Amino acid sequence: MRFNSPENVLQSIVYHQLIPENHVESTRAKVLEAGNPLDADQAIIEELIKEGTLSFDQIRDLLAVDFDLDIVSLHELDLSPSLINTLKAQDDNSGLTLAERYNAFPVHLEGQDLYIAICDPTNIDATDDIGQYLQLEVTPCLASADQIDDFINRHYKGAHSYNPDLESVDTTGYSALEESTLELHDADLNLDNLGDEDAGPIVKFVQNLIADAVRFRSSDIHLEPLETRYRIRLRVDGVLQEIENPPKRLQAAITSRLKIQAGISIAEKRIPQDGRIQTTVDGKQIDLRVSTVPTNFGESIVMRILDKESLNIGLPQLGFFSDDQATFERLINLPDGIFLVTGPTGSGKSTTLYSALNTINKSDRKIITVEDPVEYQLKGINQVQVQREVGMTFAAALRSMLRQAPNIIMVGEIRDAETAAIAVNASLTGHMVFSTLHTNDAPSAVSRLIDIGLKPYLVSASLRGTLAQRLLRRICDECKEAYVPEPRELNLLGIQQDQAAEAVFMKGRGCPKCRGTGYKGRLGIFEVLVIDEEIEQMIYENCTLVDLRNKATDLGMRPLREDGIRKVIAGMTTIEEVLKATVDGG
Repeated sequence: MRFNSPENVLQSIVYHQLIPENHVESTRAKVLEAGNPLDADQAIIEELIKEGTLSFDQIRDLLAVDFDLDIVSLHELDLSPSLINTLKAQDDNSGLTLAERYNAFPVHLEGQDLYIAICDPTNIDATDDIGQYLQLEVTPCLASADQIDDFINRHYKGAHSYNPDLESVDTTGYSALEESTLELHDADLNLDNLGDEDAGPIVKFVQNLIADAVRFRSSDIHLEPLETRYRIRLRVDGVLQEIENPPKRLQAAITSRLKIQAGISIAEKRIPQDGRIQTTVDGKQIDLRVSTVPTNFGESIVMRILDKESLNIGLPQLGFFSDDQATFERLINLPDGIFLVTGPTGSGKSTTLYSALNTINKSDRKIITVEDPVEYQLKGINQVQVQREVGMTFAAALRSMLRQAPNIIMVGEIRDAETAAIAVNASLTGHMVFSTLHTNDAPSAVSRLIDIGLKPYLVSASLRGTLAQRLLRRICDECKEAYVPEPRELNLLGIQQDQAAEAVFMKGRGCPKCRGTGYKGRLGIFEVLVIDEEIEQMIYENCTLVDLRNKATDLGMRPLREDGIRKVIAGMTTIEEVLKATVDGG
């Protein structure tokens, strides 16, 4: 019996310590000496089985653990002729029955659901192709390779003339078969050195990695294949931190496990793929958005952790001081117009918008969002997922949403002229529209809308305000202590002597709670631009961005750096954080 990915099977055998690595390597030398360099891994497995060191049942149990599949014993099944006939259909390309072509055997059929036994879970074609050919929903389970060989030889050899007629297949009498014969692999494992009675090492490693990342308050997990090692880093409070790396040889097994959990193809390694994982950590449901990208040394995986609890934070927890919060609340409670949140990727724009929607979400208001993708489910709010492959773009969704008579609309991002035009029309017809833009500061949102293709008079008539923001690390409350900064630091940030004299500067000493970094959590710094009559007139006249920014500052707009200075003086963050996130005068 040949395996689709014998190298992965061999890696699993070594990692689970089923056979000593030195014995596997001596067998490899023996195989290569015999002249099998291109098929060495398959030949090694066959040699180990031949000499009695390894059995098909042991391989089956290992793969069941790594791929989280059920185990079935074919010898214990009461197989009817009608069930066996489901895989007697002939594959036109190979001239073999489906069972022979894909090394599969049917074990249960109920309605449109067919369960098949396979020995190699890396062979995705077995389930995909059989399901497509028979127009059935196919679910794989695992049996040992010698059992499948035996049953295929017994029931399908010489059966090439069979012409399938699925309507004649008798599906009655099998409802109890599944419960009696499909066993969970947890109860059937009999392996040593697996480290956990309920999960194999690869499964357990992935579970622990996700759990640790959540407990460390990570926003994302990066698994990066390098030439000689497999690097794993966690982004905590916006900063990547490398953790202990697993052996390079486990890269393929870890990648396969994560791709299976995310519901994406483990056979496709040439193109980027996206998926989602839902799991539970410490009794809390966690969603992860998974992205894979092929690189020179394997597939790079990034998992973004979506913690729903982060949406329940109030506006003060975002980092607003009372004056900016009052302005922000006044803008988001306006009856119509457009309000934009701006900043680079990862600056917390979506969290701010979600918090705003939660703040204004009342029973007398209808709120609809269009997002790409919908990352968080918000109670009492209608959320629409962009699906470009079927024509459901931001613009198309916006048009349809307006027929739903909403009071408030949230667009994930204004990316093109069509979306911008529809958003403006919606705001001019009595709707309040929230969205995001990628700009460096609040006034730049105006020029960005005009660059997209909107007329200045439409921008001036519809725009009510913009909010630029950045995220800074917050000083750890457990280990913060006062210190006196050097004059050079004060000069770099532009803090005046009178300001410094009244301030108590703080920094984190480092403790177990913050993992020695001195920081725990993040807060925002903000720049709020309110569109009043003077600013509106300047937009209408298409004034330069410099003139617009100067006028906004004269009218009371506080630049990002100045808001950062206030939070340094208040002992919330450090000078270094503000210098990293802002530029002088912006």
